[in-house]
Amino acid sequence: MSQVPPSVTATANAPEKEKLFNDIGDSVEDDQPVTVIESLCMNCFENGESRIMLTLIPHFREIILMCFECPHCGFKNNEIQTGSAVREKGSIHTCSIKSKTDLNRQVVKSESASVKFTELNFEIPAATQRGVLTTVEGLVSKSIEGLSAMQPARLIQDEALHKGVQTVIDTLQTYLESPDDHPFTIEINDPAGNSYIENMCAPQKDPQISIKEFERTAVQNEELGLQPAPENEELDDDLLKEVHIFHGNCSRCNAPSDTRMHLMDIPHFKEVVIMATDCELCGYKSNEVKAGGAISSHGKRITLNIKELDDLNRDILKSETCGLEIPEIELNLTTGTLGGRFTTVEGLLAQVYDEIKKTASPFASGDSGQAQRKQAFDTFLAKLQKAIKVEMPYTLILDDPLGNSYLQNIYAPDPDPDMTIETYERDYEQNEAFGLNDLVLENYGENKDV
Repeated sequence: MSQVPPSVTATANAPEKEKLFNDIGDSVEDDQPVTVIESLCMNCFENGESRIMLTLIPHFREIILMCFECPHCGFKNNEIQTGSAVREKGSIHTCSIKSKTDLNRQVVKSESASVKFTELNFEIPAATQRGVLTTVEGLVSKSIEGLSAMQPARLIQDEALHKGVQTVIDTLQTYLESPDDHPFTIEINDPAGNSYIENMCAPQKDPQISIKEFERTAVQNEELGLQPAPENEELDDDLLKEVHIFHGNCSRCNAPSDTRMHLMDIPHFKEVVIMATDCELCGYKSNEVKAGGAISSHGKRITLNIKELDDLNRDILKSETCGLEIPEIELNLTTGTLGGRFTTVEGLLAQVYDEIKKTASPFASGDSGQAQRKQAFDTFLAKLQKAIKVEMPYTLILDDPLGNSYLQNIYAPDPDPDMTIETYERDYEQNEAFGLNDLVLENYGENKDV
């Protein structure tokens, strides 16, 4: 891909009031959604044309789409780059492809991600492809194209290798032609956490998709250009009572901004870490809460019967590991959705409404929108709006496998008649997802393998 001049970066970071990243459904309706600049072709070294568009992928985040074409030699190149910061953790997205409809799922594969077809045990390493915005069908087709390119040379040099590769090509071709008869599984492993597979059941959980987050290794952090965490860092007890300020860059406009962190103790609960970011240039604000202290030995499920508006004023701490459910309106947010939040019940529901309206609606609008999906989103948002206004009684369920979430008991220290709190044993899959199965807490010095 040709180099982008500094002037383009300066334009993208200018202190304008309008959004830099428009919804993907809005971009096609914009008069000038694309920035066109003259760039050097790295194939023939003549001047070509680069097109750059900033857009927002629903249920995901901001990305930069780039396309280069040279009129002299015909060279073309398309790629994407993430428009937001590297995520705190890496992610593995796994999707079962069972029909031709599944082949149309949109896919964002960042340049740091690898792609694996599980049944074939065939993997595309991260370094072999740039970032792309495509579909599952596009990933399979590109794999076939890449493998087929060197087949004539393999036939001459190594006939056995040629035969093995041809078997993989033929199998991939059957995936495209008849996924109903030949279902397969695709896995995207991204240490940067910036890859994505479209959820066809949004805003509900997609039963064919599983998302697992993981802590990056020191090698992966180095490959992503991240500075290693300081070792043996010690904090004074007095300093923990202060508000700490960390200097960094805004994830929206990349301007210098500060993140404030404070450790506080919630009555009848535990210590939590509150972090807030406020960018003076673009006005972006972000608040996040993380639980402090040790991991709870049991999971926790909190159920609140909401009957009147006063119930919405309860304080709520939803950790990043907590799921949220309202059965009456078929709302089901899986673990990790919205991150950690310390707010009120009303504030949390309002954030859910804004997030779904902002990120889900674009897929149901624009040229590619489907009337049935748009109607489903509109119906769901109407139900959620009724819940926010408490026009009907309903049940709010917080399910946190790590027990790090909290809902205010207005009758404390007495039991709350409208709220029940259950603890439960985590199953093996939940412990595996949080890396707890590999922890050794007793006699670890005696185990040479640890």
